[in-house]
Amino acid sequence: MESHIEKQNRDVLQKSFKEMISTLPKENCWGIPEALYQYQGFWLTPPFLQGALSAQQQFQAQPTDIILCSSPRTGAAWLKSLTFATITRTSYNDSTTPLLSKMPHDVVPFMEFDHAQFSTNRHLGIPLLATHLPYSFLPRSIIDSGCKLIYICRDPKDTFVSLHHFIARYNKSQNTQPVQLDEAFELFYEGVNWYGPYWDHVLGYWKASLEHPDKLLFLKYEELIEDTVLYLKKIAEFMGYPFSSEEQQQGVPENIVQLCSFENLNGLEVNKTGKHRDGQGDLAMENNIFFRKGKVGDWKNYLTTEMARRLDQRTLQKFRGSGLSV
Repeated sequence: MESHIEKQNRDVLQKSFKEMISTLPKENCWGIPEALYQYQGFWLTPPFLQGALSAQQQFQAQPTDIILCSSPRTGAAWLKSLTFATITRTSYNDSTTPLLSKMPHDVVPFMEFDHAQFSTNRHLGIPLLATHLPYSFLPRSIIDSGCKLIYICRDPKDTFVSLHHFIARYNKSQNTQPVQLDEAFELFYEGVNWYGPYWDHVLGYWKASLEHPDKLLFLKYEELIEDTVLYLKKIAEFMGYPFSSEEQQQGVPENIVQLCSFENLNGLEVNKTGKHRDGQGDLAMENNIFFRKGKVGDWKNYLTTEMARRLDQRTLQKFRGSGLSV
């Protein structure tokens, strides 16, 4: 339990964060109730930004931690499911795994929300945490501890379409008016979106993966879709939980891929009903808005040829010289 002094310290910190945030450039956009604030080159809503600042000051990473990093709508829920099922494969089976009764975001907590302050309630038996923070925002203790990071990125066109639908569904649940696709497109193109600009988010982790390949595994959503079993084996190896030859003969990786498939997760009752962060005001979201299609190339159903060309051009321009192509 948090002591009286810890609570006082937390309240003082939160007050100072709120005051600082109120001085930042802001945009009321995407139809969401809260404004986006620009801090050190990225746009965040106040709860996420306060969580980021709290984590920077107080989060204590363990060397055994594995932190799943992503920009929103790039496959975070899927990555959480695959890694959680892999790490806990000897503790649970297909009928007892918590993935059947809890949504992936409740199984693998977000560092900047759930453990930003005093991390006394962490379940260290399961070393997984997640974050949407850009690499430059990560708490110093993560870099210093030498813990492992896994980053997933996705084609910006699919990322944008998924983000637009996600926010539109969230707006509907809040009875607020969603923005039109073309308006949302311009915002995303200019980098004014949750944790945007998207390209800067990706590049931060890409460059870190080149510098520390033993500590940061960089994944592409499209490659993970194309050969999930192959990449799951790489992920398991990287995390320090490799599949034995016996497990491979028994089809354990294939079973995990099947358990965590979009079709399976999407069909579970928990992901169709209930709320994530129920009772936490604007942070509460219907579980079913997190699952839409999970398809590669779905952008073709929504973007004009000109929109696709502009996003591709922006991607080429942003990634030029980095060695990265998406």
